[in-house]
Amino acid sequence: MGPISNRYTRLVGIEHPIVQEGLGPYRTSKLAAAVSQAGGLGTVSMPGMPEDLREGARTFRAHIDECAALTDKPFAVNIPVGVDAHGQVVEFTDVYIRAVLDARRADSALAAQLTVLTTSAGFPGAYVGMIKDAGLVHQHKVGSTRQAVKAADAGVDVVIAAGFEMGGHAPAAGVHTFVLVPRVTESVDVPVVLTGGARDGRTLAAALCMGADAVALGTRFILAEENSDWHPAYLQALLDAKEGDDVAFNGVYGPCRGLRNAASEELLVAQSDPDADPVELIRHKIASMARAQTDGDVEHSLVMTGQVAGAIDDVIRVAEFVPNMAEEAAKVLEGLTANLHR
Repeated sequence: MGPISNRYTRLVGIEHPIVQEGLGPYRTSKLAAAVSQAGGLGTVSMPGMPEDLREGARTFRAHIDECAALTDKPFAVNIPVGVDAHGQVVEFTDVYIRAVLDARRADSALAAQLTVLTTSAGFPGAYVGMIKDAGLVHQHKVGSTRQAVKAADAGVDVVIAAGFEMGGHAPAAGVHTFVLVPRVTESVDVPVVLTGGARDGRTLAAALCMGADAVALGTRFILAEENSDWHPAYLQALLDAKEGDDVAFNGVYGPCRGLRNAASEELLVAQSDPDADPVELIRHKIASMARAQTDGDVEHSLVMTGQVAGAIDDVIRVAEFVPNMAEEAAKVLEGLTANLHR
């Protein structure tokens, strides 16, 4: 059975319509390379918001170079568009986007691999032309049909429709994939990627039936043998998660979703305090998220995950999982067609 080929796979130059989500501020270069090498689209995440953004940009470039050295296939980067209280794009977004464009200009071999830039969180209007002029495929993540239409009208190449069940930074609109994706796909002409709740070939097939062109997975790819940058305790916490063990709370760019634990419960109380310093609260959240991933403190630190963790109980090998997921989706679709009686 041949691969599932469509306008999205042809646009970004991949074999299977399967994308690894941005998982910042965590190191994801090895995981991204594994996903791309397997025929999907891996994503290198931005490394957080350090005090010295120039150092952050150097770290980002190092992660990008590491990914490029581990695969000869196309890959993406993910950069959230942070916006301040006055609606202005914050400095880290500008620094990281320009760092990516500078890296591609300086290295033609890298430019041939780093072909996709994904933005998320705030509206990327000021950067759409800049990204397009650089020759990158521009994907933007949205949480509502209104946002999807706005992004497509602005000129983005791909819309990522994010259902509220997704992990990490969940969309503020709070619309789940089964409602959101069909509405988005009938409202825009550009390829649409479903994110939130996908975990196997059946969910890829369902996404394609709803009009999406691909799926993006975060939690499923965290639980992979090739992901050596997460602490084992973090991975075990996801494996142990059951339905209902997740909770949404205010994050850095809006709502976040993670496991319900002491840290998330304390945060729900802290963010309701009218005297809390919002800047310090954001710094606390970022440090807590990173501490869970690097140190394995899964009770007193924030453990980001999607609701799909409650349906995952194994660790995959990316090299086998990506093509097998596509094969399973194709078989599901063929089986549905075979059962039609006209």
